[in-house]
Amino acid sequence: MNTARVQYDYSYSYTETEYVENPITQAPVIEGPFYYDKNNLVKEMAIRRINKTLSGLLTMLILTAFVSYYFAMTNEVTLNKLRRQITTLNEENAELQNQLDRLKSFNNVDDKMGEYNLLQKAAKVIEVPAVAPALPVDKKNDTAAAFNWAIGY
Repeated sequence: MNTARVQYDYSYSYTETEYVENPITQAPVIEGPFYYDKNNLVKEMAIRRINKTLSGLLTMLILTAFVSYYFAMTNEVTLNKLRRQITTLNEENAELQNQLDRLKSFNNVDDKMGEYNLLQKAAKVIEVPAVAPALPVDKKNDTAAAFNWAIGY
């Protein structure tokens, strides 16, 4: 379908009573789908406006996604730092709990010893004179070297 404008030249011929139009048609110089319909122009303008609006919304959504991704990554870095600090504190707490348990066990033993009076101070000190040994001790001289036993292998 050729919708290009065709230029019409009009030649006028004079008859005895009046002028008559004789249109002379020319072949179009450029052929192709050219739309010059005003309805199509309005439609194209509306489509163009909708496309620009949708492109702007898409751009805004992409920018919003980038900003939210940035904040999500920042929060993740902060959470990782806090997780490392919590892990360190938990390890320190475990060491302190072990020390506390050991001290409690010593304290419990001390309390039980005091409760049952197993370790009492002497009420009276008795002094005994030194007694000489009844038999003299002979020293033996061993000529052989002492053999050290090895346990295991």
